[in-house]
Amino acid sequence: MGLGVGWTLHGDGRTPAPGAVVRPEERLSWPRTAGLGAQHVVAMFGASFVAPVLMGLDPNLAIMMSGIATVIFLLATRGRVPSYLGCSLSFVGVAAAIRASGGDSAVVTGAVFVVGVALFLAGLAVRRFGARIIHTAMPPIVTGAVVMLIGFNLAPVTASTYWPQDQWTALLTMLFTGFAVVCLRGFWSRIAIFLGLVFGYALSWLSDLLFGQIHSTVGGEAAVDHWRLDLSAVAKADWIGLPSFHGPSFEWSAILIALPVVIALIAENAGHIKAVGEMTGDPLDDELGTAIAADGAASMLSTAVGGPPNTTYSENIGVMAATRVYSTAAYWAAAGFALLFGLCPKFGAVVAAIPGGVLGGITVILYGMIGLLGAQIWINGRVDLRNPLNLVPAAAGIIIGVGGVKLQITDSFELGGIALGTIVVIGGYHALRRFAPAHLKPQGPLLDAGTSAYDDGGEAEDKPR
Repeated sequence: MGLGVGWTLHGDGRTPAPGAVVRPEERLSWPRTAGLGAQHVVAMFGASFVAPVLMGLDPNLAIMMSGIATVIFLLATRGRVPSYLGCSLSFVGVAAAIRASGGDSAVVTGAVFVVGVALFLAGLAVRRFGARIIHTAMPPIVTGAVVMLIGFNLAPVTASTYWPQDQWTALLTMLFTGFAVVCLRGFWSRIAIFLGLVFGYALSWLSDLLFGQIHSTVGGEAAVDHWRLDLSAVAKADWIGLPSFHGPSFEWSAILIALPVVIALIAENAGHIKAVGEMTGDPLDDELGTAIAADGAASMLSTAVGGPPNTTYSENIGVMAATRVYSTAAYWAAAGFALLFGLCPKFGAVVAAIPGGVLGGITVILYGMIGLLGAQIWINGRVDLRNPLNLVPAAAGIIIGVGGVKLQITDSFELGGIALGTIVVIGGYHALRRFAPAHLKPQGPLLDAGTSAYDDGGEAEDKPR
């Protein structure tokens, strides 16, 4: 397929025959392909909306760079791995920690740029030495614990910043989003976060109309009277224009906070490649290193201009599972739509105006789900928590990461939270394994299932980023 941009028409180009699938190198008619691309964009909207807003970055730039990242990924994998790269939620806690220590957007993107470099190098290492090198260094007990502490480290952000802005809107948005995730089926369940945002948006507008301004905190500051939904910036925004760009700034303290997320991204990519390979019937283990490196390169490019990092999205795997259309042409169409949205500042202003109470309700579920993905990795990897070799480093690292425990190294440098917790999990596990008795060191499966799994019916279990 070369660069993976030459597709053969599937059947008559209209509807696949019963039981048939549209393979990555095939496509339907271009109008139908464009429609599928638009569906993929909507599927990733929820998380890609929320992530840049929570990180304090430009949502217009985030959407635009997600389209460019997807193009990079499709070219790098030569069209073998149908995937959309959207803004990664794994970095939300990192951004919050960096900003809490006085860092600005440039420091955030600088730290994440280094993570992209590390991810790119990890991908090259996997290409050279195989997946064994990753899973030897980071077995499921390690990856699960790190993903868990990254997610649960975010709990204070919801409790102190978003929820207090409008507790009743937060509560109702949480309940609606939970209902949408659990009770809706098919495509609608894939965009549950997006539906929750729409519900909260409408609820905030209606509350302003019926009850007037609310007296509450805004962003953790003092309580003031304010509208729940402030659309003044939307009216001033242009319809067409470039998003705001800025260069990265590098600080060691911020970089150390961000680096542990590499582990979560590697686990996500491994699970994604495994899931897509099972769905398409084309084993893709040989593409794991390329996919990881492409993800890293795309994140480097995005953060170099001020955007957020990117990662593979299982919401889009869900769309493929529902439609049985795995054509990479649809992802090229989705990337084109994302670029167009990125050139509309008014669209970005609408996203940036999401009320704090709505984010409070969404993040209660979202952050918890991110944390519990660590438990899913443990289950898929058959991790035995009765084994003290697994239990001790994971328990200590999670408490340090979630509780924000700090270790003062010098007067001007300290380790704490996510960074220290990750060091304790990885360093503690390998140090203890070296001295542990043989019966505590059973060999588990080399390749854990990452964060996606499929049953016989082909239904996807979604993972948030």
